[in-house]
Amino acid sequence: MAKTENKTVTVRQTASPIRRKSDQRATLVGLGLNQIGRESTLEDTPSVRGMIAKVAHMVEVVEK
Repeated sequence: MAKTENKTVTVRQTASPIRRKSDQRATLVGLGLNQIGRESTLEDTPSVRGMIAKVAHMVEVVEK
């Protein structure tokens, strides 16, 4: 069997969800973020990439 390597992506919150739409706040919570400067490492899947794209103005992808 071939060993599959799980790809991950790390995101950091750079802006506050104050005065943002409730679905954007919920997306941040879904990404495991709720405070400026907090980082979360997630599996790199199309659904996670879509969530990052939805709140791209409030997060950044961290290169390690």
